[in-house]
This record gives sequence, structure tokens and C-alpha cells, in this order.
Amino acid sequence: MKAVLERLAGNEFARFLVTGGLAALVNLGSRFGFSAVMDYRWAVIAAYLCGMTTAWILSRLFVFQASGRSRREEFLRFGLVNLVAAAQVWLVSVGLAEYAFPAVGFTFHPEAVAHAIGVVIPVFTSYLGHKHFSFARRKTA
Repeated sequence: MKAVLERLAGNEFARFLVTGGLAALVNLGSRFGFSAVMDYRWAVIAAYLCGMTTAWILSRLFVFQASGRSRREEFLRFGLVNLVAAAQVWLVSVGLAEYAFPAVGFTFHPEAVAHAIGVVIPVFTSYLGHKHFSFARRKTA
């Protein structure tokens, strides 16, 4: 087991998946709280911001090496990549919960299931965006 954990720790994408999984749990968990005080559509967006901030902190600490950029610049770049991912999450979550699931008669916690599926969708595009843009090493002249 120790060897498996060491191999995972040495793999950047595996670390990204673990930190992303933790951020996804924050995203999903906070959405339930937000849904108590706001419409589902807005709750998905508010929860995404909580998950995104968690992902940025964990990514800086455990996944990517220092880029040489300021925290502000990294966070802004991280936010740009996440705008694309947020659109994916929102479209899938709302599309499934409000259109696809009712069309096929799916009634088992449709908002929770739709949101969980939506959160998983941008894993690969986000990893590539963060690796090559958000945390890309600053080029020196």
C-alpha cells in the first residue's frame, strides 16, 4: 500500500485528481447549503466559487510547482480556466436536472445527481488549462 501511495504522490495528475476531488466535495456540499437560501441555478454558481477557491489553494500547495507569478496573477489565470469549466458544469447540471432527467422520468435526487455529473465533466480540460496556463512557469528573458 505504501508503494502505491508513493507512486500516486509522485504523479502530478493523480495529485490533481485528489485535490480536485476534495474541491468537488466542497462544491457539492456547499451547493446543498446554498440551495436552502437561493434558487438551484444560483446555488450551482455559488458552490462552484467555493470549490474553485479550494482547488486553487490545494493546487498551489500540492500539485503544481511555483510559476514565478504573483498569487493574484495565478488566481486570475486560474479563474479564467475555471470560467470555461464553470460553463461546462452549469450547462450539464442545469441541462440534466431541468431538461434531460424530466424528459426520461429520472426522479432520484435529480439536482444532486445532475450536479455531481456536472462537476466531473471538466476534469481533463481543467487539468490541461491549469498546467499550461494557470500555473505555467513564467518565461524569463
